[in-house]
Amino acid sequence: MKFDVVIIGGGIVGSSLALALKDSGLNIALVESHPPPILPDDKSWDSRIYAISPGSVSFLEDLEVWTVIKRNRITPVHEMKIFGDDDSARLDFSAYDAGMTELAFIVENRQLQSAAWNELEKQRTRIKVFCPMQCTSIDWSETYANVRLSNGKLLKTALIIGADGVNSWVRNQAKIKVSQHSYQQSAMVANFSTELSHQNIAHQWFRRDGVLALLPLPNKLVSMVWSANEEQSTHLLSLSGTDICQQVEEASSHILGKLQLITKPASFPLNFLHVKNLIEPRLALVGDAAHGIHPLAGQGVNLGLRDARELVSTIINRGSQTDCGDYSLLRKYERARKEDILTMEFTTDSLQKLFNNENPTIARMRNLGLGITNQFPLLKKQLMQHALN
Repeated sequence: MKFDVVIIGGGIVGSSLALALKDSGLNIALVESHPPPILPDDKSWDSRIYAISPGSVSFLEDLEVWTVIKRNRITPVHEMKIFGDDDSARLDFSAYDAGMTELAFIVENRQLQSAAWNELEKQRTRIKVFCPMQCTSIDWSETYANVRLSNGKLLKTALIIGADGVNSWVRNQAKIKVSQHSYQQSAMVANFSTELSHQNIAHQWFRRDGVLALLPLPNKLVSMVWSANEEQSTHLLSLSGTDICQQVEEASSHILGKLQLITKPASFPLNFLHVKNLIEPRLALVGDAAHGIHPLAGQGVNLGLRDARELVSTIINRGSQTDCGDYSLLRKYERARKEDILTMEFTTDSLQKLFNNENPTIARMRNLGLGITNQFPLLKKQLMQHALN
């Protein structure tokens, strides 16, 4: 079977990229190893959530993905309050001050995934989906690449796009080098009902034992992401629901009153991953296959969606170039994404190291830095602009 583009990985980045290419006139295939997501009933909640930037929302709206998610499952963030590890250090961000109606939108992973796959189903005459299906091998030549599937089918394509996550099989097949290190932390996620209203405010605490975030969900619900050292994370997971609530209440200075656990806590290890190059002949990487950052800024999925937006723009606006997998064309994509990715990698990695340091002098400096930044509206606005894209 012959295609112009074969996308391997059907998460939100891979599926949205496929949808964005549906009107390109190219033959598109999407390969995903897991079964299509099924949307559960309205009474349950997904503990894995995303903070979607206004720029990413605009992209997903154009794909008819965002518009079909029920409004009562999306929560706008109007303000963000960040606290250091002493009472005097804080940093406040406001959508109003940034000239925006929202800083971000909080949505569950499964809501977003289900909406994207429902749209893929509608586009099945334009996008060929192989799911659930494993890839078993890739062979590259100068003018095309062959992808062998577990059912024996061979997909011949001008371009392979690796969107298969941080442990990318595609990246490994291409022997692209990565540099990585463990943060010696795990992110624990869970959802809670709250005694007090969150008022559409996202809260974050840079603590000496990790970073705690409480993100607003509809009504009086919040989603927690607590990036803690491995000892603390193991301890938290061993606690009863009542004890976890008490721990989170104390860590968040009781800002939302009493908490009640509504989803089972889960955790995943945190690692930094820098990919040496985003492209090879006939190959481009996007999303977590192209970078792995700490979740403290909540920008991982937005970084991936910006990859998708840029790669789609590069392919569609290729002019007289008929080969969408041409190496010089892919170089344009890589150059366009380099600064954004490096900036986000440096920022999140530096902040993690800064607030994971117990040196008293550094502690004073970082808390002082938060307070000083909070006094300069123009500086805060500059910091916000990048995250809003």
